[in-house]
Amino acid sequence: MGMRNKDEIRGRADQAAGEIKARVGRATGDAELVNEGLNQRDAGDIEHGFGKARRKVGEKIRDLGNKIKR
Repeated sequence: MGMRNKDEIRGRADQAAGEIKARVGRATGDAELVNEGLNQRDAGDIEHGFGKARRKVGEKIRDLGNKIKR
């Protein structure tokens, strides 16, 4: 597994922050905060997935380059 990129890290941070907001919103009965948290968590899922895909493509390109050099 390669090093995580900025998109993956930010995505995970947004996932965590969104989950915390949603839980606080549920605990306090604040539906708006729940929705905001869920939206932030979902955006984090997308950003993390994009970052992971970008990393995987980069790894495959690097591997292909290494095979060509042989």
